[in-house]
Amino acid sequence: MRTAYQYKLRPTKQQAVEIDRWLSMLCAQYNYLLADRFNWYEQNRCPVNACPLVCHLPRLRDNPDYYSQKRTLPELKKTHPHYGEIYSQVLQDVVKRVKKTFDLFLGGDSNGKRSGRPRFKARDRYRTFTYPSMKETCIQGNLINLPMFGKVKVVLHRSTPAGFKIKTASITKKADGYYITLSLEDATVPTTKPDFNPDSITGIDVGLKEFLTTSVGETVAIPQHYRSSQKRLRVIQKRVSRRHIGSNRRKKAVKQLGRQHKKVADKRKDFHFKTANNLLKKYDVIAVEDLNVKGLARTRLAKSVLDAGWSSFLSILKNKAENAGLLVITVIASGTSQDCSGCNVKVPKKLHERWHDCPNCGCSLDRDHNGAINIKNRAVGHSVLKAHRVSEAIAGFGEKPTLYCTQSV
Repeated sequence: MRTAYQYKLRPTKQQAVEIDRWLSMLCAQYNYLLADRFNWYEQNRCPVNACPLVCHLPRLRDNPDYYSQKRTLPELKKTHPHYGEIYSQVLQDVVKRVKKTFDLFLGGDSNGKRSGRPRFKARDRYRTFTYPSMKETCIQGNLINLPMFGKVKVVLHRSTPAGFKIKTASITKKADGYYITLSLEDATVPTTKPDFNPDSITGIDVGLKEFLTTSVGETVAIPQHYRSSQKRLRVIQKRVSRRHIGSNRRKKAVKQLGRQHKKVADKRKDFHFKTANNLLKKYDVIAVEDLNVKGLARTRLAKSVLDAGWSSFLSILKNKAENAGLLVITVIASGTSQDCSGCNVKVPKKLHERWHDCPNCGCSLDRDHNGAINIKNRAVGHSVLKAHRVSEAIAGFGEKPTLYCTQSV
């Protein structure tokens, strides 16, 4: 099993300056490698439908792939000796990051979906560097030993779980300081807890009137963290807009605005984690809709949808369920609000109609509650739950069961 723990760093003033210097050099190297990729792309591509009959063919050069760009790093340290102060694996991770973003641009992901043209990073937009491998003894008390950087004080608000090995470490600069994210792995942890009960299931319907409604009628109020902070954000944003671009006073106001936005994000994240924990304490299986949140964020409800943070919550819920050995099943979202949970007849309703009344069977309940029941019903006969029941039946005959645990289906 793979998980991640994030801690706050307390570097000295000299260490903070050194982290900023590393980020500045790595940003320059990222932009240089990306420019090298773009030069090859522009010189070697030729659209078939726009190729002239007579044209000059430039001298073709090899594609700058991951390995060829990584071989340029020793020469970089000779021509620019200050790059020799950066750990070699951190520099190699920059090459890997360029490869990943350019491959998504040309070939797309596993589903064939291509990303946009990669952009060069401004200095303020490059905030993270990664150690691809760390020693098991890197944490000593309240200090963490970073190769070729030194020991940095870290706030260990919780200890790393026993048995897990530290695989990678990423240092990130945020509005309120520096953080380190440790990626932990333990292959011996089972994917499903031993007393997993596939019949302990509920469906949840997320919304804007209530943050979520369960299939038993329980509701969680929506906090609207951004809307409650708009007044303060408006004051700071005016302060930024009234100061000269490039001045120190404007930079100070921008930092203040970033800290305020991070407060809003932290409150929302804390709410999401607590809500997910409360659900996973009650149920072993949670059914959710496969929502197109990006599409909803382009409508008139954009501010409310983004303030609720549905995507972040569902991602946290799936990760927490996987770590706890539980299940989150994703079902098709089409028709969950329109279909009757009692007789399965479609009852058309507009968005402002918040009550479900079925003329066929007389079912009368809240619209979100009706949708949550439909979500649960669609997950009851899911193939993942059937696999768990089969594994339990096999275990009853004395054979070793095969358990399955997925984040989404």
